[in-house]
Amino acid sequence: MSKTVVITGASSGIGKALALEFAQRGCNLGLAARRLDKLDALRAEIALLPGCQNLQVEIIELDVNNTNAVGPALHTLFSHLNQVDVVIVNAGVNKLTGIGKGQLNDELGLMQTNLLGAIATVNAAVEWFKQAGGGHVVGISSLASLTPIPKQAAYCATKAGFSMYLDAAAIELKKYKIDFTKILPGFVKTEIVDDMDKFPFLVSAEQAAREMVNHIEKRRSVGVVPGYPWKLLKPLLANMPTGVWRYIK
Repeated sequence: MSKTVVITGASSGIGKALALEFAQRGCNLGLAARRLDKLDALRAEIALLPGCQNLQVEIIELDVNNTNAVGPALHTLFSHLNQVDVVIVNAGVNKLTGIGKGQLNDELGLMQTNLLGAIATVNAAVEWFKQAGGGHVVGISSLASLTPIPKQAAYCATKAGFSMYLDAAAIELKKYKIDFTKILPGFVKTEIVDDMDKFPFLVSAEQAAREMVNHIEKRRSVGVVPGYPWKLLKPLLANMPTGVWRYIK
């Protein structure tokens, strides 16, 4: 039987690329995002892919900032699917922010979406998987969780917090046969941040999605994307000289 994968933040960027990649690998999909029109267009795009005409693709409107609504909305989506094998916690935002520059609301907004919304999504998935007897939760964190980046303090903090939450959840929920995969992307070309081309080792969302799905299918605990060169550089990130950022304007 084909696997069924649920993806939040599926209307664009990495989420959309993941949906297309999983569809091409024969997986049924549950897609959630704020923009229902974008999800509807994505479902139509998937139906045109070779061999994907008979896939089940369910969509639902979801704003993870409304944490109280996350559980009910996702459980509704889950119930419309024949089964749920993987839930990918992908919905997230990014914005360059300066500390002490009157951008506190922007920073708190990042916290709301990337950390609190993500935690609410993990809880909804775990509740469902406990009843189902097991499952697989995938969290899209970031290599930014490992190193401080100027003008990205809030973003780095959200991803560091989410990474730690995933690590603790993996230990706590192992007895329920719920596996966790933490994905650590480097710089991925999406609409989430302008002027991404200045960052090193940039990859397309499509390439990132292919590598992510490979990690997810192998149920790895951690997946670094792209593998080269970040897998080699990962041990160094926590001790990266702060001066390196002077060369990235």
